[in-house]
Amino acid sequence: MSERITTNMIIGSTLADINAAQTTMTRSQEELASGKSILEPSDNPYGASQAITLQSSIDGLTAYEHGAQDGVSWLNTSSSALSSIASQAQRVRELVLQGASGINSPNDMEDIAEEVEQLTEGVKQDADTQYAGQYVFSGTLTGTVPYKPGAEDAYQGNAGTISRALGPGSSVNVAVNLASVLGSGEAAADGKLLDTLRTIAKNLREGTPAAVETLRTTDLHALDTNLNALTGLQAEAGAVTDQLQLALSRISSLQDAATTQLANVQDANIAQVSIEFSNQHAAFEAALRAGASIVQESLLEFLH
Repeated sequence: MSERITTNMIIGSTLADINAAQTTMTRSQEELASGKSILEPSDNPYGASQAITLQSSIDGLTAYEHGAQDGVSWLNTSSSALSSIASQAQRVRELVLQGASGINSPNDMEDIAEEVEQLTEGVKQDADTQYAGQYVFSGTLTGTVPYKPGAEDAYQGNAGTISRALGPGSSVNVAVNLASVLGSGEAAADGKLLDTLRTIAKNLREGTPAAVETLRTTDLHALDTNLNALTGLQAEAGAVTDQLQLALSRISSLQDAATTQLANVQDANIAQVSIEFSNQHAAFEAALRAGASIVQESLLEFLH
């Protein structure tokens, strides 16, 4: 016994085709809008798992990149301050040679001493340099000013390290131990730069033959020693900056590789999907026309 194909069956089949065409077309529209071939995990469970892993890797690399970039900025700020301190210390050296010449009047020696004190205060101001609201030379006490203005030269920070992560189990210390060169002043009698600068100003004001001889020998030697130590500190900061720059280059390469892998896993082939969408749209319109024709015929049959 054969079944008769009724109008309702044809209408049902046509509607199913229309719905299927619309669903397929909607899917292609979503892929074109998002640029992704995996819109939900059920589309491609394995691919979705890969995409999650790769995205997590990219997020981690981005965090390391931000840390390294922050470290470079921190050290650039520190290096700029170190250069300024070195320039001021070098100017003091010129003044020491001038004061030790033995041809200056007491007023001249007083003027030279005052300039040395101004330069000393300038050194302390540079030591109080901040980056993003944090003191770069205070160790881990980044909210504490390293050196108070005025005659008090005691160091207020610590020798703690400030780390920036470059990868799993890899980090660098961006803290510059400036106190190892500046010291804590004349009261500490540590022979560091601030102690030496205070002693130089004192001997300039004293101006006796013995004081002038001390300027020419002991003070000049101590100043040169501190200048050499400062140069070494600048070299250390530069070496860490180079390390961070190298890490940034490596992180960038890893980001590019992971991003390419992620694109291969989840990105849609826009050209192919566009062609498919055009075909699907044409099929959808044809289904609509067919459905409209069937509805018209059914209506005529009903009226007759």
